[in-house]
Amino acid sequence: MTLAPHSRPLTLDDAAHLLRRTAFGATDAQIRALVGSDARTVARDLLNFDGATASGNPFDPMQAATPGAGLQLIRAGWLFELLYGPHPLRERLTLLWSNHFVIGTDKVRNMPSITEYLALLRRHAATPSFAAFALDVARTPAMLRYLDNDQNRNGKPNENFSRELLELFTTGIGHYTEDDVKEGARALSGWTFTGGRGNQKYLEVPKFVFNPKQHDAGRKTYLGKTGNLTGEDVIALAAGHPATALFVARKLHRAFVSDVPSDAAVKGSAETFARTGGNIRAVLEEMLSSEAFYASRAAVIRGPVEFIAAAVRSFGSPRMEPKQLLNLAQTAGKMGQILLQPDTVKGWDGGREWINDTTLLQRMQLAAALSLGANAPKLETPPTPLALLGTERAATVTALRGLSAKQQTYLMLISPEFQLA
Repeated sequence: MTLAPHSRPLTLDDAAHLLRRTAFGATDAQIRALVGSDARTVARDLLNFDGATASGNPFDPMQAATPGAGLQLIRAGWLFELLYGPHPLRERLTLLWSNHFVIGTDKVRNMPSITEYLALLRRHAATPSFAAFALDVARTPAMLRYLDNDQNRNGKPNENFSRELLELFTTGIGHYTEDDVKEGARALSGWTFTGGRGNQKYLEVPKFVFNPKQHDAGRKTYLGKTGNLTGEDVIALAAGHPATALFVARKLHRAFVSDVPSDAAVKGSAETFARTGGNIRAVLEEMLSSEAFYASRAAVIRGPVEFIAAAVRSFGSPRMEPKQLLNLAQTAGKMGQILLQPDTVKGWDGGREWINDTTLLQRMQLAAALSLGANAPKLETPPTPLALLGTERAATVTALRGLSAKQQTYLMLISPEFQLA
């Protein structure tokens, strides 16, 4: 079973909906440019991103005087890409994968390792092979450090990464045993890295190494397969497990379709995942051009970073001073989302967890700063209801009549409709 396609040409509301979900937001002109297009063709075009990044990024973590300063520069540099980069869907996916293959900067404080990790997430954002993606992530010094697999040695196995590989990255709970965790740790022993350790070497480039002397080369049984299994073997087995297709498909649907996705729709994407050997691009192309996607409106609560990116991209991505961007990255943290530092290895739960009395007040304060404040971005053209709310309904336009452009922008930013995509 595959997802039923959205077979009609895109309407104005369809185009706004698509760009709210895949590009954080868009201007009136960008939305109108897609009207009448074929849904599958547009989805394919949106996924056709390359290695290009935003020009003029002012944040270089390799110039940082301390690890803490470097982390601020990494966060601000990523926010710059989220707001101004040429491939917002790639960054949307990078944000998603950072909440799937989680690392935390409370523990990982080496600048090159975090930069490498982010670059890898971008490169695999719409990967044709989820198994290759999982393998590459597992070998990054950032992941080796965060989940302690660099301490995993023959005779003294460390099970942290082996456990999260199954529980959070691939099959999900209920599809493996404790013996699988133990045997997986044995297979992953000897994977470590050299360089970049300690507070004084936060700018030194670390390198993945395999230490055969610390590897348990004995026979193991993992997810039903027995042999002299290696780390590569167990990652391939976990990524190719039937439960992984459903687990990853649900994650994608929660990000792009609904906070509470339809089981039938998730199953359709899982079958595409399995049929294509874990081709995330194929799953996304089908999902983003499906009737299930276009029928699900205002069903995803925007997280703090998405809220910021949606506002700025809907404004037309006006340039802001570096200090403003540093402050915006910190504001996202105050609203509950410190980039690259979720509360736990499970990542942010998202959905209703983003919204409470405190975070709503902070969103209102940020909306005021972005629209009414003295340092608000300078806009050539005020954002329209279509850009900010995804609609030109007469009732909405009438409700804003008589207000200044800045007042209209503020009210739209704090509206329930803007909190949702």
